[in-house]
Amino acid sequence: MAALIMLWGLQSCQPSEERFSLDELEEITLDYAKGFKIYQGEGYKVIEVLQAFPDKHQPYLYLIQEDENADIPSGNFNSIVRLPAEKVVMTSTTQIPHLDYLGHTQKLIGFPNLDLISSSHVRKQIKAGEVNDLGRGAQSNVEMIIDLEPDWVMISTLGDEIKNLNLLQSANIPAVLNGEYVEQNPLGRAEWIKFTGVLLGELDKANEVFQSIQKDYLEAEKLIENLPSSEFPKVMSGVMYKDIWYAPGNDSWGTKLLKAAGSQYIFEDQSGTGSAQLSYEYVLEKAEEAEFWIGAADFKSLSDITNTDKRYANLRPVQEKKVFTYTRKKGETGGVEYFELGYMRPDLILKDLIKIFHPELLPDYQLYFYTKING
Repeated sequence: MAALIMLWGLQSCQPSEERFSLDELEEITLDYAKGFKIYQGEGYKVIEVLQAFPDKHQPYLYLIQEDENADIPSGNFNSIVRLPAEKVVMTSTTQIPHLDYLGHTQKLIGFPNLDLISSSHVRKQIKAGEVNDLGRGAQSNVEMIIDLEPDWVMISTLGDEIKNLNLLQSANIPAVLNGEYVEQNPLGRAEWIKFTGVLLGELDKANEVFQSIQKDYLEAEKLIENLPSSEFPKVMSGVMYKDIWYAPGNDSWGTKLLKAAGSQYIFEDQSGTGSAQLSYEYVLEKAEEAEFWIGAADFKSLSDITNTDKRYANLRPVQEKKVFTYTRKKGETGGVEYFELGYMRPDLILKDLIKIFHPELLPDYQLYFYTKING
């Protein structure tokens, strides 16, 4: 999973100055993302993060100074980033592809738990000793970050340790909150590359990257437009932990991809964007209709599945050998590429799923993230 630092109780970090007015700035339109906005000023941009995490909160404002001679407006900015940025720290594997695709991989100087990173470009830097391992302890992380003096730190808000954000701000290190995981539209989540693009002075490049991903995604989506719903296979997802089956909610990012690929989700009565907690009996009843099991954790074989829990053997997809996992590609130290690149490349996930459900639509395509579990 993505490596994290932090944070909760973010309200405590709101500045006390009068709020900066965005009314006179030109808004740069985004296509899908709802969690942030970009505004253009004279020699600077402002990012407004509206959804840093699921709970309601005041927007976070970040000023990015593009021209060193620009007049910086006063206001309650949570951080001010001055370009060019040469040294950056990231805290989630989902942020790593942004650097690769924008051509700034070499600027990464710190990350918590380097073994989680799959990117071949970053792994070369790690071997060269150019990326510092920030460890797993939150306090040691923030102390190391301060010593590294990065131009900015990008923080995922999936964690629960707010104190680090305050410490970084006290040390005058710009810290920006990335709430990409809150987005449930697959293309909306991918569009957060523009967030990183602004912080690197590479918004034009980020636009190009996103437009290419969007084009491929929409073209894949069109492949199933004329298929009757009667040809959509029924699909189950999730995994069992002890006596509880955890499955993606019907409104989640992952479920939207399953549906976009032309399938029927057997747990569609489970609303929400998080994980539904289901009983084994409920899942077993529903599984009688399921033709595929998608996202079966990191099992190596069907026997591995049934040896882990004999109850899995009762599921129809296991009996019919139609079980797929997303762990086909891993980094050299075991990081799962799906959890790193997948959120920025929903087009690849969508094509994988279409190939699984409707192989005749993509006859020459080879699965990228997913693999069938055999044996």
